[in-house]
Amino acid sequence: MIRVLLADDQSLVRAGFRALLDAQPDIEVAGEAADGEEAVRKVRELRPDVVLMDIRMPRLDGLAATRRITGEEELADVRVVMLTTFELDEYVFEAIRSGASGFLVKDTEPEELVRAVRAVVDGDALLSPGVTRRLIAEFAARSKEPAAADALARLTEREREVMALVGIGLSNEEIARRLVVSPLTAKTHVSRTMVKLGARDRAQLVVLAYESGLVRPGWLG
Repeated sequence: MIRVLLADDQSLVRAGFRALLDAQPDIEVAGEAADGEEAVRKVRELRPDVVLMDIRMPRLDGLAATRRITGEEELADVRVVMLTTFELDEYVFEAIRSGASGFLVKDTEPEELVRAVRAVVDGDALLSPGVTRRLIAEFAARSKEPAAADALARLTEREREVMALVGIGLSNEEIARRLVVSPLTAKTHVSRTMVKLGARDRAQLVVLAYESGLVRPGWLG
């Protein structure tokens, strides 16, 4: 059973998400929070698998709350998905850099929200459909200059190739088609790359691809 914490200052939004998620046979809502401080406290108390976190909340915003959660070693298995009203919220890229596993716009279709919860539990990054590459290009362009690429030295040539494809927003299926391998092989390469680089999920692998200079904004292949 996948346990979810809902963090949003609007009770109507939380009620809608709860009704949708509790109707799934493999998902249950473990708790709710109306602000960032409460969200952090509830995560420590309930240890959910996934937090659906609104970016703009009182007392402590979702970005700061995400940093606290992902910064605690004992909460390493908790996945945070940011919720935003706008597809290109100025905080989204920074949220992913801070450890969020992705983001969704609040008017996402119900089935997409359910898929998102399941996807992040499996270790996949989650970005709203049709937004991935545009978002990566937009926010990577504003990110800091690429750091030294020392970390890439531990990767094989194929793993660097796969990391670059992840960095430009391709899914495992798209990577498989590009490299003419099976989706399972592509997923294995992605997983090994994350392990070698210490990336907690696919979203952080995207950030590392830019910060190492392996991928640059505009390389949308």
